[in-house]
Amino acid sequence: MPTPSFHIATLGCKVNQYESEAIRQAWLAAGATESPDPAGASVILINTCAVTARAVSDVRQLVRRLRRASPGARIMLTGCAIQLSGPEYTSIADLPGIERIVPQPEKHTLLSLFSPANVPLAAPPAFPPFAISNFARARPILKVQDGCSHRCAFCVVPIARGKPASRPFKNTAEELQRLLDAGFREIVLAGVNLRQFGPDLPASPESPAAPDFWDLLDYLNERFAPEWAGRARLRLSSLDPGQFTEKALNTLARNRLLCPHLHLSLQSGSPETLRRMGRGHYSPGILLPFLERLAATWPTFALGADLLVGFPGETDTHFAHTLDLVRALPVSYGHVFPYSRRPDTPAATLPAQIPKAVKTDRSSRLRAELAAKNAAFTDRLLALPHLTLAPENAAGHGLCEFYAPCVLESHRRALAQTEPSRELVRAIPAGLRNGRITLKAAP
Repeated sequence: MPTPSFHIATLGCKVNQYESEAIRQAWLAAGATESPDPAGASVILINTCAVTARAVSDVRQLVRRLRRASPGARIMLTGCAIQLSGPEYTSIADLPGIERIVPQPEKHTLLSLFSPANVPLAAPPAFPPFAISNFARARPILKVQDGCSHRCAFCVVPIARGKPASRPFKNTAEELQRLLDAGFREIVLAGVNLRQFGPDLPASPESPAAPDFWDLLDYLNERFAPEWAGRARLRLSSLDPGQFTEKALNTLARNRLLCPHLHLSLQSGSPETLRRMGRGHYSPGILLPFLERLAATWPTFALGADLLVGFPGETDTHFAHTLDLVRALPVSYGHVFPYSRRPDTPAATLPAQIPKAVKTDRSSRLRAELAAKNAAFTDRLLALPHLTLAPENAAGHGLCEFYAPCVLESHRRALAQTEPSRELVRAIPAGLRNGRITLKAAP
């Protein structure tokens, strides 16, 4: 019997990337081989996304392309896009050539697809039993939380991902240790909604009653910083502004492993718009005082933001509030998303839907503001005495601690001739070329 081969295509967020990697490692361990070219695969898995209308369109296009590339392969779909109702989503399952649809709550069963006799795993614990010990990229994702119950008016994630689930502290630490042992030196802590980390965890010596995400960071700092501070680092994925409490400030100040980088699920600078989005649990006004106090500990830090433009009812005044907030905050980069209607969400039926031309104009103006902020931040980084690079490839590319793309020019030739080291490299900013900060080796 020929050895089964597989190809995995992943769309969407860091959590999807993590789960695809866990499935990949389980299949390799079971004796299957990975085919980078879908034409050589007997099984093709597509891990789908549904966060925007474009994401769903991408799924349909990908299914058709992979079907043409490998007409004899078994094509399976999983992920968020198949969890939702309505013609937009059911049309995906009806595409020709799809053999199996694996619902999100059953995604863990894919781990045993190539196991002897294909024995399905038992019902999963509260936190899905995905695990990794390696990663296909230089900066692995470590998933610590899944699901969301907040139900923002524009978002399908609570429907697609289900209720919140938190990874136990000890289990998280064990996977972090595996990744460090494998040689990785920058690991990204990710979840669907990190603000909802913790309440489902039982009390234990590792986690106090009703822990939160900041308690997890304290635990990892205490366990790993004595050996790894300065040698490895953790990067945080998107955070909710409602997490920015006094406890958060103290946790960030004492943690010796974290990159000086925060990314906010900000969405709008208008309190009224946030309330209509179902995000009235925080006020944009809390951010600047918090970040000014954080600067006492992190004199330089990167700040990213996700911004949703053209939400139903957003007026010129509301948009001006967002522009003003972006100008006031020390934002170093941002992602701008024009609002798109998602079936099954309250916002889809709200009055005062914004015309496409208006959303396009507002998005363009906001992106221009963010580009100017990014240029100013880059100039600031160029004036620093050194940056610390996490190399990603033999060309010397990577990200510094401030999430800026860099290239270690002085080591390009040497790195190209050997397997690149994953050790963090301290280097001196020397200039800017093709959007990357050029670095030279520190003496």
